[in-house]
Amino acid sequence: MSSGIVFHALAAFGYFLLSVAHWRHIPAEHTDAARPTRETQTLRFGLAFALLLHGIGLQQSILVGPAIYLSWSLALSVAFWLGLVVFWIESQWFRIDGLLLLLLPCAALTTALAALFPEATLVAHAGNPWLRIHLLIALAAYALITVVAAHAMLMAALDRHLHRPFVPEAAEQATHGLLSRTLEAMPPLLVQERILFRLIWIAFGALTLTVITGSLASWMISGRILPMDHKTVFTLLSWLTFGLLLIGRHRHGWRGRVALRWTMTGFGFMLLAYTGTRFVLENVLTR
Repeated sequence: MSSGIVFHALAAFGYFLLSVAHWRHIPAEHTDAARPTRETQTLRFGLAFALLLHGIGLQQSILVGPAIYLSWSLALSVAFWLGLVVFWIESQWFRIDGLLLLLLPCAALTTALAALFPEATLVAHAGNPWLRIHLLIALAAYALITVVAAHAMLMAALDRHLHRPFVPEAAEQATHGLLSRTLEAMPPLLVQERILFRLIWIAFGALTLTVITGSLASWMISGRILPMDHKTVFTLLSWLTFGLLLIGRHRHGWRGRVALRWTMTGFGFMLLAYTGTRFVLENVLTR
């Protein structure tokens, strides 16, 4: 058993324990949302330790000497690792602990998948410096868009919860429901929307750099600027979707459910750009 599998399994267990601890912490949280509690600080420390284990697992699985190995499970693992790093940094300024209700279980699942499906493919031309830069930026863009999608999903759930008609018989249950308690750990929806679009701008910039560096690497390796394979097509569709969303936000003030639908569409294209198609090739078609 490789060390990459071991560290991914340890990270999965750590994320699972943090998920349970965070879920149990939310109901008791009635303190000032702007001031970190002792439980919150412990959670952040535990998350930092799990991220360390996760990062070591990725390093051991992907970087094997001068070679680079990737698979659909490792791509998901990298995305959630970088996404959680972005969250951890962002949480130093904003109280967005409610996002962990989605991110931690997903991180536990993806690290467990990376441990269960460790087979990876050698990346051709890994010695090319432009290709290495492209892979680094592409994985960062993938991770940022994953965080954006998780944030959008939570905003959609909270928006639906806030606009649900008031039912007296269900009032007590709603008050003690998970989403109601999550509201106390999250900023107002308008603040979340500003955070969301700031993340989208950063992700769009990273995605733009992904297209540019990918074109340069492709030109140096094969003499083609944009090879029309599935990864290029879905990446361009994702780039176009987020670009139109930002234009619509600037010119027409898109927000709320319209913005969330465009966000999830862009995330879907980005997911298909590598992970979805790679999963089909490696596990369904056994290629």
